[in-house]
Amino acid sequence: MKIKAATVREPGKLAVEELNLGEPGIGEVLVKLVASGVCHTDASVMNLKAPTEFPIVLGHEGVGIVEKIGEGVTTLKPGDHVIMSFPSCGHCANCSDGHPYACDQSVPLFFFGVYGDGSKRITDNDGKAIGSLFGQGAFADHCIVAERTAVKVDPELDLKPLCSLGCGVQTGAGAVLLRMQPKPGDTIAIFGCGAVGISAIMAAKLAGCGTIIAIDVVPSRLELAVECGATHVINGRECEDVTAEIRRITNGRGVKFALEAAGVAALITTMLESMENNGLAIMVSMAGGSVNMDVTRLFVGPCVTFAGLVEGGANPRTFIPKLVEYYKKGQLPVDKLCTYYSFDDIDKAFEDSHNGTAIKPVVVF
Repeated sequence: MKIKAATVREPGKLAVEELNLGEPGIGEVLVKLVASGVCHTDASVMNLKAPTEFPIVLGHEGVGIVEKIGEGVTTLKPGDHVIMSFPSCGHCANCSDGHPYACDQSVPLFFFGVYGDGSKRITDNDGKAIGSLFGQGAFADHCIVAERTAVKVDPELDLKPLCSLGCGVQTGAGAVLLRMQPKPGDTIAIFGCGAVGISAIMAAKLAGCGTIIAIDVVPSRLELAVECGATHVINGRECEDVTAEIRRITNGRGVKFALEAAGVAALITTMLESMENNGLAIMVSMAGGSVNMDVTRLFVGPCVTFAGLVEGGANPRTFIPKLVEYYKKGQLPVDKLCTYYSFDDIDKAFEDSHNGTAIKPVVVF
């Protein structure tokens, strides 16, 4: 079938094209897109800050309606409303243990545009194969996804504000609720108040954290952080010593938990210097580059754990339904993050994401 999709053929250049989408294969479904979130990962792939293979259709926070199912699909049917999430092979040791975020095939399935069988589902009018980012390619009016990556939701819900539950919100909230698992009264610092960081703040409030410190350089984001649960904010552009300010807020102890969601490698050292003894610091962004650090001082002495985490350590099929329930109860107001754009304005959506004007740009079809 003919589709309209946003494709990258060379670094930094996004173009909306008419392409050809094949039929859903075994265990796959065809989805008509309602909306898709714009994530910094899309920009990283477009600008070769992440491994990839061009040409590729971007978009990996899609929501839509199932139009057709492939052979072997048992949990979805035409007409189902779905939130689409990240791909996984389903049969490696980590997938079998319920940890699909650590799938052995995550790099090719996420970034190289292939599906589980190694093939692609899109071609251009010259017959050239086109990849689908995250096994979605959700910047298109239709896409094909694996059944295991599409989570059915209540058809009465407006799908548009739920798109980032499949990636950004799942990443931030999952890091807090699934990996950190803070107790009521615990302290936490969130570095970066984009969609991932704000979602982590919402989750920290939900978990009952007593001190929630938000760090960013955009005043409007810090204002939203307070609205979503932050008890303290630090403007990194105005504060001379962020670590000292965090320790002042926590009476010298530092924070029990910290999350780096800003995409700035230099903040990793600042985060680690802000931890209390036996704390846990997690990096979830695609912050490129390297940092110099005194590993003994930052890790051994204070017994601090530093971990990288993909997609919040979540299993989408079990975690996304929980996020939806939190949203329905008003405990995860992700609609506050969204700014909506027509598909024709996708370049503007990327621009506003880059300059911080929009927390979560959402392209609507």
